[in-house]
Amino acid sequence: MKTYFRLLSYARPISKFAWPYVMFTLLSVLFGTLNLALLAPLLTVLFNNSEAVKTTSNDGWHNIFDALAGYAQAGISNFGPMRTLQLVCLVIILSVFLSNVFRYLSDRTMENLRMHTLMNLREALFNNVMNLHLGYFSSQRKGDIISKMSNDVQVVQYTVTGTLQVLFKEPVTLIAYLIMLFSISVQLTLFSLLIIPLSGLLIARIVKKLKEQATASHESFGNMISHLDEALQGMRIVQAFNATPFVIDKFSKENRRYTSIVRSMIKRQQMASPVSETLGVMLVAGIVLYGGSLVISDSNSLNGPTFIAYIALFSQIMRPAKAISNSFTQIHSGLSAGERVLALIDEQAAIKDMPDAVPVSAFHDSIQLQHVDFAYGETTVLKDVSLSIHKGETVALVGPSGGGKSTLMDLLPRFIEPAKGEVYLDGKNLRDYTLASVRGLMGVVSQDSILFNDTIFNNIAFGKTNFTLQEVMEAAKIANAHEFIAQTPHGYDTNIGDRGVKLSGGQRQRICIARAILQNPPIMLLDEATSALDTGSEKIVQQALDKLMRNRTSVVIAHRLSTIQNADKIVVIDKGRIIETGNHETLMRMNGMYRRLVDMQSFAVLEQPIPETE
Repeated sequence: MKTYFRLLSYARPISKFAWPYVMFTLLSVLFGTLNLALLAPLLTVLFNNSEAVKTTSNDGWHNIFDALAGYAQAGISNFGPMRTLQLVCLVIILSVFLSNVFRYLSDRTMENLRMHTLMNLREALFNNVMNLHLGYFSSQRKGDIISKMSNDVQVVQYTVTGTLQVLFKEPVTLIAYLIMLFSISVQLTLFSLLIIPLSGLLIARIVKKLKEQATASHESFGNMISHLDEALQGMRIVQAFNATPFVIDKFSKENRRYTSIVRSMIKRQQMASPVSETLGVMLVAGIVLYGGSLVISDSNSLNGPTFIAYIALFSQIMRPAKAISNSFTQIHSGLSAGERVLALIDEQAAIKDMPDAVPVSAFHDSIQLQHVDFAYGETTVLKDVSLSIHKGETVALVGPSGGGKSTLMDLLPRFIEPAKGEVYLDGKNLRDYTLASVRGLMGVVSQDSILFNDTIFNNIAFGKTNFTLQEVMEAAKIANAHEFIAQTPHGYDTNIGDRGVKLSGGQRQRICIARAILQNPPIMLLDEATSALDTGSEKIVQQALDKLMRNRTSVVIAHRLSTIQNADKIVVIDKGRIIETGNHETLMRMNGMYRRLVDMQSFAVLEQPIPETE
């Protein structure tokens, strides 16, 4: 129940929907039961049964039906049977109309509550996911997260509101019908209620394993979405390596597993309805047998018209009873999905603002790393790293792959936190500043061109709504992107497709650089921004990067060492340690790792094959 009430908290303010729903439901139930109660006077008129108004008990239960039958007899005496029949039918039509009007208003109110709950739940889930640290996503399947935000939330919304509906509307309807049934015959109603607990026990056994199966189905669906996402993103590799049969088989196995689980769940869910319906028919047959004997015996405890009204009322009591039993088969799936959704909402960001953190608005002096260690699990990536980056400097990080360059850079915008040591900004610990303000000082251009399925304008002005077209164009010109943008079908309003698929690699990277230029941050972080480009594109992008770094503090991870020879400081990192520091000339004279890396790249260039001549 704890999970259910937590999910229900996302319906707040629930009173906005609860009171109208309660009022409309009560009125709907009132007129709905009155429809069937009016059968007694209708039958009294049709059969002109003068005995129908006789009081058969002194316990006060028969007042409603005695009164209705009395009105019918009075109508026959005053207006005649035909006129009375018309009046009774008119009252029944009016009662049915009002019952359905209030039922519509009740359902509409519940639908508004459902949509309100869904909106709040989705927002809470998305907001928390967006604030989680980057390390969380490296250990989680993206498809599983998508599944929780789509499939699981859909299951939860119907369960929460559907259960609310069942918990109030159906019990109230059930009670109203029971009151009417007891008012007709206490004996017959007590007899009929003996079999209802048996129905509940049978259905409980049927749905016992549903929650366990529901959890397995949600996990399997998340795996399927992950396989689909990976296959779509890696389509080029899948086809290049002729791995299509392998990928299809992998998806097919998970699809069959999911189908098997769902089939088993549906079998149990669908079994509940026939069982309850069969028991209901058996119960009605028993009532007809027992109640009929009371009518035939002419014991004055029951008459023909009232007994038929009783049968009609009892046939309706099975509907709310069946709805309540069915809700128990569905709530297991909903609570299972709800636990998965709440687990993601409860996931805490490993990196967040300190309670007394303050915003930082400018960068004045330097960034310092002092004796920093960092590890991914048991794997140590950085060991006792100390480094100073002064304002206006271009600092290049070089070294073998896996040495810790990207990890060191990720420490600066606090994408990760050091296990030991501290990072300072202008002499103050980076943790003392708010995350948003620290990241606002830094622009990032990574090796992967991260673009969105939107227009070129919106990709350059990403995250801000106050930039004009002229400002975006100026940034694009500095990034050497304006010329090719002007040649696209709709200029800056051209949609670039998923991840910028409609652009070349160099064009995508220049859009990313224009985005960083537009933000105009004092500190630039460039993570191998040209490594994935061909020579022609690299030259154009490098020119754009040079403009970007002008008059800024820049930290550059360099793949091609020729691009960073003019850096103020070159830091060589190997196996998580800084082993050399200096400018290009100094490091070349040291004759260490940097010199070897430069010589290896120079040798690779010289080793380019020369075309043979005939």
